[in-house]
Amino acid sequence: QVRLEESGGGSAQAGGSLRLSCVVSEYPDTTCMGWFRQGSGLEREAIAAISSRNGSTFYVDSVKGRFTISQDNAKNMLYLQMDSLKPEDTGMYVCTADRYPRSNCLLGVGTFGYRGLGTHVTVSS
Repeated sequence: QVRLEESGGGSAQAGGSLRLSCVVSEYPDTTCMGWFRQGSGLEREAIAAISSRNGSTFYVDSVKGRFTISQDNAKNMLYLQMDSLKPEDTGMYVCTADRYPRSNCLLGVGTFGYRGLGTHVTVSS
């Protein structure tokens, strides 16, 4: 059974950094992995994705230049390096994966079928 489990969340000051990790118990037949976050209002925002086909990465405008998504297939790991954190980055971060037909797979991250339970990030000003 495919399981995704996140870690690395916690508290940080604005301007600080956190690194989120996601371990995948076994790689499902997917073409994209990514992260979405969910705020207190339960709105879901897809923030980063990486294509399994060619390694292309995609980001929502609000995190471009601050967050970096990466993947280590040998270790079955997905990462999200978050720098220059802002209070508005606060939320539950969820690792997710699925097949997606379009090249920009960020568009599908919020609806992917494989997902973890999330790890919470709090950024204070």
